[in-house]
Amino acid sequence: MFTHVIKSLFTEAEAGEIVRQARESGLAQASLVGGAMHHDIRRAQIAWLHDEGPADWVMQRVMSAVAEANRETFNFRLEGFEERLQVAAYDQGEQGHFDWHSDMGGGPLAARRKLTIVAQLTRPEEYEGGELQLNPAGQPFTASLGIGDAILFASFVLHRVTPVTSGLRHSLTCWVHGPEFN
Repeated sequence: MFTHVIKSLFTEAEAGEIVRQARESGLAQASLVGGAMHHDIRRAQIAWLHDEGPADWVMQRVMSAVAEANRETFNFRLEGFEERLQVAAYDQGEQGHFDWHSDMGGGPLAARRKLTIVAQLTRPEEYEGGELQLNPAGQPFTASLGIGDAILFASFVLHRVTPVTSGLRHSLTCWVHGPEFN
């Protein structure tokens, strides 16, 4: 099994607070690993939250949930969280999306990503499109998440966010690192 759903990781009020902190820290155009801009692949605004200070509680919640889910589902050797929390905003005006990709890459941190967690920060009825789809074994499926729910998956799993056709979708992403898969 390469996915694990975590119901109610955050309350609706907490999801709103995470979005508020992201807006306060400043959203900027998203790029790919290495800083390349390819709007046909990824079109979103992102903000990075520090795991110390006002977003400390977010990281603590994520760390606790990941530890439990890793014990229950993955049993991967994990060493830590080496990247900050990322909040993404997918807007209908930009047809915000992120085409099929995996979170493992050639960069020094991306090569060590073992698990990815994505938390839903917007009520699904507030936007159309923007579906998080995963393809862990040749059978794509849509992660049906309510506000505050999260999905944890192996970072090598192909996934995408379909174009947002109405409204605005926010999500929180974080990666867990460890020794490279052999």
